[in-house]
Amino acid sequence: MKVDWPSLLWIARHGQSAGNVARDAAEAAGMALIDIEYRDIDTPLSQLGIEQSRALGRWFARQPARERPQVILCSPYVRARETARLVLEEAGWKPGNELHMRVDERLREKEFGVLDRLTRHGIREKYPELSAQRSHVGKFYFRPPGGESWCDVILRLRSLTEMVTREYGGCRVLVVAHQVIVNCMRYLIENLDESQILAIDAEADVPNCGVTSYRLDRATNNLRLDLANFIAPLKEAGAPVTVEPDALAAPKP
Repeated sequence: MKVDWPSLLWIARHGQSAGNVARDAAEAAGMALIDIEYRDIDTPLSQLGIEQSRALGRWFARQPARERPQVILCSPYVRARETARLVLEEAGWKPGNELHMRVDERLREKEFGVLDRLTRHGIREKYPELSAQRSHVGKFYFRPPGGESWCDVILRLRSLTEMVTREYGGCRVLVVAHQVIVNCMRYLIENLDESQILAIDAEADVPNCGVTSYRLDRATNNLRLDLANFIAPLKEAGAPVTVEPDALAAPKP
């Protein structure tokens, strides 16, 4: 069966969020709970995240017309929606006939269930058995009570990619979402296995406003990796590069 991929696909992580900052502070202080007032879905960008998002928008604006998005797919979480809005604003683009904007709940952050808002110390202190189970099973398959494993995220992203190939084949598509989404999209598009994607994840966190992109190889009708965690737009603008884990994410083992 022929699959119609986008001609260009960018997958960007949101800018640094207030949750990233709160998580770092809680970990540094040895606290069990991340002190943040927002629901995860409502966590906004930090001031640095705003600067990073604007830098990314300026980079897109400098690209030739044939290298600019025609479709933007965005997580419903505030930090991702703010990132997408600032990219559009800085690039001088408005959704309309030539640029379609779509918020899709399948791009939401991985759900952490009972581990929500807990630091590494907090997880070991409050749920020692879950902490041990996670270390044994590994993050790819471990599902915290009330939350998701990476496999659960991949399942909803399979549905998303089917929609993208059905509705946006041949288009230039920008996805704005979260760190786990970036890696799970890579798993699907590059046909990776558990060990391969976890090795990529172990190398480093996905930078805030880092971009991973693919180009359509028309000879094979497959997407070819073009850029991985591309941060040149931030460096060119003098915006600090941040690579914090997501604020409410269970930390790496």
